[in-house]
Amino acid sequence: MASSTSPAAKIIDGKAIAQEIRNEIAKEVQSLSQSHNKVPGLAVVIVGSRKDSQTYVSTKRKACAEVGIRSFDIDLAEDVSESDVIARVHELNADPDVHGILVQLPLPKHINEERVLSEISIEKDVDGFHPLNIGKLAMKGREPLFSPCTPKGCLELLSRSGITIKGKNAVVVGRSNIVGLPVSLLLLKADATVTIVHSHTRDTDRIIREADIIIAAAGQAHMIKGDWIKPGAAVIDVGTNAVDDPSRKSGYRLVGDVDFQEASKVAGWLTPVPGGVGPMTVAMLLKNTLDGAKKKIVQ
Repeated sequence: MASSTSPAAKIIDGKAIAQEIRNEIAKEVQSLSQSHNKVPGLAVVIVGSRKDSQTYVSTKRKACAEVGIRSFDIDLAEDVSESDVIARVHELNADPDVHGILVQLPLPKHINEERVLSEISIEKDVDGFHPLNIGKLAMKGREPLFSPCTPKGCLELLSRSGITIKGKNAVVVGRSNIVGLPVSLLLLKADATVTIVHSHTRDTDRIIREADIIIAAAGQAHMIKGDWIKPGAAVIDVGTNAVDDPSRKSGYRLVGDVDFQEASKVAGWLTPVPGGVGPMTVAMLLKNTLDGAKKKIVQ
């Protein structure tokens, strides 16, 4: 354990790093526009009117506008048929001005998400969830066209904070298709030794205590305590959990999977919630869209 005189963790400012990346993207978009008279295009498909989905989508569309990426807005009614959604995806696949397609999840219950997502062209799969992209991510010597945005953002935070991944012990807490599994594969590709901790793991705290790098993506508020963390470890907290807080107007506040107060006394680096991984997800989506466009425009 760290003593009371030990220095506090360096807080990784995801908001500032994401803004830095957006500025780099804006410059590249401008240069593409000047040299080829074309800009990247991102189509965002939303079905229904879930408040949280609407908020996410409006954030993504604003972010596109900020960096000069053209946004294609596909807003479909809650009762749209699965075949109609797939038909719209096929239209976007065929549109040369669209370089990335994102279908906002969750979809209404009568639509099969897997079926819809598998219809997105692998060359426009900027979410990085197409089975062929995940398959290539899992294979040595192969590179996916796109990696999933949140996991990619986690590695970018480590790299831009000067944290070496090669040869380090990394523990990933959680094994979801969206974060845990792909971030484990990205860490392996970066030459870390990776352990995945999940709901059936024994001695979870002991395993986490051996990690030089912890990626927390379990979706359990304050699951990881300060004394679970090796002094000086880098901790990337992907968790976003609402806990009751009567002092807030909303009645709740967002916290991570890591007990921030305790961890900040022990860890070497630590991401806050909110303001850590969250802003990076959108920045990586813009980066994937730019990369997809460059493959098509700069031949």
